[in-house]
Amino acid sequence: RMPSSHQRTLGEPGRTLQPRGRVGFDTLPDQFVNRELKRGFYFNLLCVGDTGIGKSTLIDSLFKRTFENQPHDHTAAAVGTEVEKYVLDDAGVTLNLTVVSTSGFGDQLNREDSMANVIRYIHDQNEIYMQEEMKTVRSLAEHHDSRVHVCLYMLPPTGHSLRAVDLHCIRQLQDKVNVVPVIAKADTITKAELAEFKETVRAEFKRHEIELFEPDCFDDTAKFEELMPFAVIASREEITVAGERVRVRQYPWGVVEIENEEHSDFAKLREMLLRTHMGRLLHRTHNVVYERYRKAKLQSMGYVDEDPNSDCSSLREAFEQKRKDLMAEISRKEEEMRQNFVIKVKRKEAELKAAEAELTSKFEKLKKIHQEEQKDLQRLFAVLEAERAEWMANEQRETEELLAKNKKKDKKKH
Repeated sequence: RMPSSHQRTLGEPGRTLQPRGRVGFDTLPDQFVNRELKRGFYFNLLCVGDTGIGKSTLIDSLFKRTFENQPHDHTAAAVGTEVEKYVLDDAGVTLNLTVVSTSGFGDQLNREDSMANVIRYIHDQNEIYMQEEMKTVRSLAEHHDSRVHVCLYMLPPTGHSLRAVDLHCIRQLQDKVNVVPVIAKADTITKAELAEFKETVRAEFKRHEIELFEPDCFDDTAKFEELMPFAVIASREEITVAGERVRVRQYPWGVVEIENEEHSDFAKLREMLLRTHMGRLLHRTHNVVYERYRKAKLQSMGYVDEDPNSDCSSLREAFEQKRKDLMAEISRKEEEMRQNFVIKVKRKEAELKAAEAELTSKFEKLKKIHQEEQKDLQRLFAVLEAERAEWMANEQRETEELLAKNKKKDKKKH
């Protein structure tokens, strides 16, 4: 017999139906659980933070394992992404974990494009899933879902306010992935400074309208927004406390247990990520973040929802109509390009004709000047010829006179 809260009312007058015995569909949740257990779960985590801020240590502490990782220096020319994949087993539950961490973040003088490669990676994973989803024969059940489900953005413990680069990067990431801000190395500032820093960060997020992941309350008293951003301490060092191995950070003045809620929010962060809200992260990634990307992608490709009053009654007709619209748009653009080409040709012809007329005018002017100069030269040549003829005549006359005088002298001698 079903409880009264599960009774179903049908019809306008209201008719209550009560099973007389056990039907069996109450095992449906178990069927889903068994199916998913056989398939395994996928969880993809992106960790963004400065070089040396403790990204690898935090991941190791979250999953209580020591993953393979290589330290980085501060010489990277650009921010990169490193992808590591692991298969974890916890009490018979298989988790296909993908850890994506940034390298070289914060090491450049110009940090304007720090998120370019990270955002490209996020878009690429969404595109891979979308291409698989749009196939005629799909295999989404066996497809390795590589979409990023959560981004742990690690803030340096400045104790003052958000850095401009962190605000800029979170603003770029907020609509592309579930962002969870984390204050790294929270044991480097006092509790009073930490509380003030948290309040300042929350105020800046609110003032700049930053969209962050907002899960439900952990319990009746501790709310997620009161813990935001999580102030965490991570470590690979373990000691035995009360017969149990715990991860700690040891200092000359004492020991800090990373899972002690009096010391850090690490336990709450892990509880939220892995125990209470992993399902919601997966759900929001698929139904909100990915849908946002899918919508923008399809709209950029020209796909829009059909008008309910449209005459298209089938996908084929809708496709044909879209093809006709596209061909009409192509024809319109071709005609527009042809008209623009004709206009440009006419404009060029007019420019060439104007240039030709200008050259012709210059040529006529030069020709006239040349003719005038030629006439002047001919006139000067005629004057020169006349002067030369006169000089030659004078020379001949003087010569003849000289010869005549010489003859007279010869006669007198004889």
